[in-house]
Amino acid sequence: SPFEASLCQSKVRLDGKTVLITGANTGIGKETALDMAQRGARVILACRDTTKGHAAADDIRHRTGNGNVQVKKLDLASLQSVRALAKDIQENEQHLDILINNAGIMMCPKWKTEDGFEMQFGVNHLGHFLLTVCLLDLLKKSAPSRIVIVSSIAHKHGRIHFDDINLDKDYKSDKSYSQSKLANVLFCRELAARLQGTGVNVYCLHPGVINTELTRHLLPNWALKIVGTLLMMLIKTPQEGAQTTIFCAVDESLANVSGLYYSDCAPKTPAPHAQDDAAAKKLWDLSASMVSLAETQQSVG
Repeated sequence: SPFEASLCQSKVRLDGKTVLITGANTGIGKETALDMAQRGARVILACRDTTKGHAAADDIRHRTGNGNVQVKKLDLASLQSVRALAKDIQENEQHLDILINNAGIMMCPKWKTEDGFEMQFGVNHLGHFLLTVCLLDLLKKSAPSRIVIVSSIAHKHGRIHFDDINLDKDYKSDKSYSQSKLANVLFCRELAARLQGTGVNVYCLHPGVINTELTRHLLPNWALKIVGTLLMMLIKTPQEGAQTTIFCAVDESLANVSGLYYSDCAPKTPAPHAQDDAAAKKLWDLSASMVSLAETQQSVG
C-alpha cells in the first residue's frame, strides 16, 4: 500500500491506562481500539449499536489476548444518552487516560437528533462536545492525559453558520458535514487553550480517505463500482486510516503539544478559518448553550 510510510511507529505500552473510544465497533474506530488493546490498555467501546459493539469487543479480545475490553451504550444523537454514559464513566472508572472522539456520520439526509439538532452537527460535534466537557474532571485527575478528535480535510470547505446552525434554511449534506468537521478543529483549538497547564492535551486529525461504513449514504452502488476502481489507490484501509488517531493517542513526541491538527502522522496547517480564535470561542459558547451546559458543569474556562 502507498501508505506504508505513514504507519504509526510508536511502541508505547498502555498497561494500566484506560482508553474510551466512541464509534469503536467498525472501521477506523475498531482498528484504533484493537491497537490500544494490543498495547495493554483497558479499552471502552462506546457505541450506539451495542450488539455490534459486543461482536467487535469479542473479536478484539480474541485477537489481542486482552480481556479488558468493555462495551458501553452511547447514542451521540441523544444528549440524555451522552450524559448517562459520562455519569457511568465518572462513577465507575478510577481514571481516563485517553478519550478518542471517533464516531461520526457523513453526508446523511436532513435528519434531526433526538434533541432537534441537525444530525451531522449534533453527532459529529455537539454530542462529542458534551461528552468531552463532562469527562474533563476525570481526564484532569488522570493527567497527563489526551483527547483525540477525529476531524477531516473536509473542514477546509466548511464554515460555521452561526445564524442558521441547524441549516434549516438551506440544508445540503456536504455543507453540513464540512461545518461539523470545521467545528471539530475549532473545538480542539478552544479546548486546548482552556486546558493549558492541566496536563490534558488535545489533538485533531484528518484520517485519510477511508472505505468504511461512514460513506454508506454517499453513492449508489453502480457509481461506487465505477469510481471505486479509480479511488482504490487513494483509499486507505481502516487500519491505515487509524494510524494518525493512534499517533495522536500515544506518540511521545506529542507530550508537550496541544491544539494542533494532524494528517499522515504529522502536524499539518488547517484551513485559515480553522485557526480563528474568535470563531472558536463563539462556537464554544453556542455549543454550551445548545446542550444546556450548566455553569457548574463547565469545569474549564
